[in-house]
Amino acid sequence: MALDILTARPWPALLGLPWRLPLEEWPEEILAALPRGISRHIVRFTRVEGRVVAIKEIKADIARREYEMLRMLRRLDQPVVEPIGVVDGRVDLAGEPLDACLLTRHLQFSLPYRAMMSQTLRADTAARLLDALAALLVRLHLIGFWWGDVSLSNTLFKRNAGAFAAYLVDAETGELHDSLSDGQREHDLDIARVNIAGELMDLQAGGFVDERVDPVDVSARILERYEALWHEVTAVERFDASKLFKVDERIRRLNDLGFDVDELSMTTDIDGTTVQIQPKVVDAGHHSRRLLRLTGLDVEDNQARRLLNDLDSYRAATNRQNDDEEQVAHDWLATCYEPVVRAVPPELRGKLEPAEIFHEVLENRWYLSEAADHDVSLAEATQDYVHRILPAKPDEAAVVGVDTMSIPVRAHE
Repeated sequence: MALDILTARPWPALLGLPWRLPLEEWPEEILAALPRGISRHIVRFTRVEGRVVAIKEIKADIARREYEMLRMLRRLDQPVVEPIGVVDGRVDLAGEPLDACLLTRHLQFSLPYRAMMSQTLRADTAARLLDALAALLVRLHLIGFWWGDVSLSNTLFKRNAGAFAAYLVDAETGELHDSLSDGQREHDLDIARVNIAGELMDLQAGGFVDERVDPVDVSARILERYEALWHEVTAVERFDASKLFKVDERIRRLNDLGFDVDELSMTTDIDGTTVQIQPKVVDAGHHSRRLLRLTGLDVEDNQARRLLNDLDSYRAATNRQNDDEEQVAHDWLATCYEPVVRAVPPELRGKLEPAEIFHEVLENRWYLSEAADHDVSLAEATQDYVHRILPAKPDEAAVVGVDTMSIPVRAHE
């Protein structure tokens, strides 16, 4: 058998996998027991040199096209799974040809939406998933990517400080253009609405979605959320020339949504009494980039916002508003964030990402302070969380929709 292996870098360990067997016949001892979403293709997980790799059996031309598309989207800094390579030239033990395999790296601490259904899916949890998917779709449409098969099944979700972050996991039908027409965007939204309603109906039939939930109404939320976000990111805004502060307001609103404005188009009418502005280049990840610059922590955007809020609270509590921001961030990292992360025993570190653990410790601190009617220290809240809450959470990620804490956070007061 002459294998044709296309990878971004040499990976000799791939040669040791049983490529002469159809993927569905691979022995259990080499597979990683991770939850899988619904797919029209056979998908398996295995460990290669300590890394978990997702392998999808698919036609060779489609596998190569998807591999290149995922690489392009990664270069454009989009939230998609990392492509590893394509294995072609496979034949079985009888010499009959087998489909090629697309290899991607497993996104740590992520889950397909069906794996979240260990308990009944609440309507508010479904809504948060759709909010994340709508934000992902806006990001992809901004760079001219038409997905063509928008669904919960083709998305992975990670916890993101009380919300979720969505990642594209299947680019098989996608197309990358210079920009998308309104018709192309609406087509993607129609596909999303129909697919999501069908997925929720399927879950409802299995007893995982409350019978009182209307799948059609819930799926319509993605259109509402998408349109609101798309309008904020792209709409033209007009105002009186004496109110130039509205330019800053628009940028701040976009920053609050997690977008940076790299370029802004500003024009005036003939007599200069009216100003028109429109964001021209908008990039997601405003908070995560700022936190990365200050601390070196690379986390999801909502998590970054939460950590930055705690950093600001720390700065005020220590009366260091006039100190260098980077020095304060360094001290916060050493005295607040790192002690919480280090307090987690090795056997519990597979439960949640460190940034999500810190977020939940802050919530636990608020809860304990309310119950005690006085401020509880971060160290006390951490000890309580590690001993009482974290051990009960399953590995990979916490079960969605059954949070032990879902209340506001108070930190460094």
